[in-house]
Parts: sequence; C-alpha cells; structure tokens
Amino acid sequence: MSPNRWIELTEKNPGHSAWYIERFRSMAAEGADLDGEARLVDAMVGRGARVLDAGCGPGRVGGHLHRAGHQVVGVDLDPQLITAAEQDHPGPTWLVADLAGLDLPATGIDEGFDAIVCAGNVMTFLDPATRRPVLARLRAHLRDGGRIVTGFGSGRDYPFEEFLDDVAAVGLSPDLLLSTWDLRPFRSDSDFLVAVLSPGIAGT
Repeated sequence: MSPNRWIELTEKNPGHSAWYIERFRSMAAEGADLDGEARLVDAMVGRGARVLDAGCGPGRVGGHLHRAGHQVVGVDLDPQLITAAEQDHPGPTWLVADLAGLDLPATGIDEGFDAIVCAGNVMTFLDPATRRPVLARLRAHLRDGGRIVTGFGSGRDYPFEEFLDDVAAVGLSPDLLLSTWDLRPFRSDSDFLVAVLSPGIAGT
C-alpha cells in the first residue's frame, strides 16, 4: 500500500505519535469531553451492537462504545496508537491494520458490523489513491442494515464534493449530512462534515 499522510507525518517526526497519545491523555485527565463521536454512534445502534472503530487512534471512541456495552473492534495502522488503546481502554479488540487493505475475516473476525465509525479526520490522512478502496473495504465489512459514519474538516485537501463522489462510486449513499457530531445541520458554508452512509448501488 502507498504510505498515507499519517505515515509521512510520523516518518518526518518520529515523536508525533507519542505527542498525540499524551495530548488526549492530558485532555481526558482535565475532564474534556472527548466522547461526542461515540455518543452519536451509540444512538444509531441497539444495545450490544458490533462496532468497528476504523482509524481508532489511541482508542477514545471505541473505548467509550465498549463501556456502553457494544462489541468493539478498533483498527489503526500506527502500532504506538494501538498499544495506547490497549493500555487506556482494555476490552475491545485492537488491531494494527491498514484500512486500504482491511480484511478482518482473514484475522478470524468473520462477523460484519452494525456501525463503522471513522472519526478524527481519518479520511483526510489517507493517500488520495486509497480513498475509494478504503470506503469500499468499510462497506464490505457492514452487516445488512449497517451504516458508516465519518467526519472530517474542510481545508485538508479533500473537498466535501469529492468525498461524496467517492462515496457514490463505491456503492454508498448519504442518509444524513451534518456539520458537527452534535447533530447541527450541514450547510453550504459548513467547515466540517459528518456523513452517515448506507450501502446503495455501486456507480449511481
């Protein structure tokens, strides 16, 4: 797989992952609300749902969802972030994996997911050549009736219109577009997009 922008960032600054981990640990210790994304996902699914945290980082979203009673698998390509997730949020299954080639059945995780969350601007860190493959791999891991929710900001070299074109190209369609994780509506001047996606018909 081509290196994504997170890999490029950590290669240029080997201390970046450790800084990122400590940043969120400090915010949590100070009482910051870090669970907005997880609360939205929790509201989308029934109790005990299967949730994939795609690009899970140090595990704050998947950890909250596990504590809420869901069956969580989290994947990230950065081993340091996965180690931090295991330390700070025990309970979910945390795996090192590249979303562009994600194949959880090959690891023994055969069941699909009721929801897949891709938060933290993950989509904008992808190598642009892998954006559609990642969306397609996420779609392939959904159960019937499952949905994907992802969010990222503008000004990060991935225009919202281009993202929605990629969504359609891999057979997904937007059920809901928001401008924040706390359910504010998406508008033409919004600088953040939260998209709830369901499988549709590829190429339409």
